[in-house]
Amino acid sequence: MPIQDLVNTIATEANLDPQVAEKAAGTVLSVLQHEAPEQAATLFANIPGAAQLAQSFDVMAAGHQSGGLLSSITGFLGGAAGEKVGAIVNGVATLKASGLTVEQIQQAGSAVVAHAKASADPELIDKIVASVPGLKGHFGF
Repeated sequence: MPIQDLVNTIATEANLDPQVAEKAAGTVLSVLQHEAPEQAATLFANIPGAAQLAQSFDVMAAGHQSGGLLSSITGFLGGAAGEKVGAIVNGVATLKASGLTVEQIQQAGSAVVAHAKASADPELIDKIVASVPGLKGHFGF
């Protein structure tokens, strides 16, 4: 399924305008890319446009840091652990800064999972979710 279908689903389910829905989809995909890079690469190969959308809304790019104490802590941690903490924190902070509610963020996350399961191997999605427990609480997976 094309990535635009995912954006349209998020816009409808979370009652968002298409540009905000695109940012939500890209942000969630970017978090997945940083949290589970190998599985995300396999997933993105099955969803045309997913890698580009994740890159467009890269939560770890300069300017997307959440700032403050959490940013300092994740920077101090460094390496894979710091990036994993930072990706989830930055993703949630980015979406909240866009005006999304916790419910809308979880709706966007659920839509990404449903789209991914329909486009790729559902077991792959289950592995991603199981390997990164923080995704469930923050993104409603």
